[in-house]
Amino acid sequence: MTVGILVNAVFFFCMGMAVIVRPHSVVSLVQLVPHTPDARNEVRAVYGGFGIAVSLLLVYAAYNTDIRSGVLLAVAVALLGMVFGRVIGLFIERPGKWPMAFMVMESVLAGLLLWDR
Repeated sequence: MTVGILVNAVFFFCMGMAVIVRPHSVVSLVQLVPHTPDARNEVRAVYGGFGIAVSLLLVYAAYNTDIRSGVLLAVAVALLGMVFGRVIGLFIERPGKWPMAFMVMESVLAGLLLWDR
């Protein structure tokens, strides 16, 4: 398993598990507060379940050369889509430090996957 895949898999898995257990753990950094069961369910699904699924897919792709390139490209493009949305947001309003930190982290994670392709 390459460093880029390993770093991404660990990141997505840890984020996913943290949010499954404590839905407030990640979203509270950007003042999103899931007060209702429906909101917590949504946070668990999008940040938790999706993150864990991506991490497992990356681990599988690390050992399956038939799908590796496509998986790495798809995850990298998804991360760059988040970066793009944050850049657009910069032109609309001024985000705080956490969204900017996430933008840097997403860019690095995408770069590692593209490097590993």
